[in-house]
Amino acid sequence: MSQKTKVEIYTWDHCPYCQRTIDLFNSKGIKYTRYRIDGDEGAREKMAVRANGRKTVPQVFIDDKHVGGCDDTHALDSKGELNKLVFG
Repeated sequence: MSQKTKVEIYTWDHCPYCQRTIDLFNSKGIKYTRYRIDGDEGAREKMAVRANGRKTVPQVFIDDKHVGGCDDTHALDSKGELNKLVFG
């Protein structure tokens, strides 16, 4: 399957939920752009605007659409929706 979408993830380096999400993407061969925002309040505010006010990490976006955090992403995957969103 070839990826048809742009995937972005906002993370902190020592966040176990961020790592779980990254591991999921890596296991599926999903290419993503990672924004490490540790200690960068400006970047966190920009993420929160995009994420409808959510300031927790990770926050995932697929083609600029907010998908949610770790639990949201894993829930999409368990329903088979993540592959549809990413690979079409």
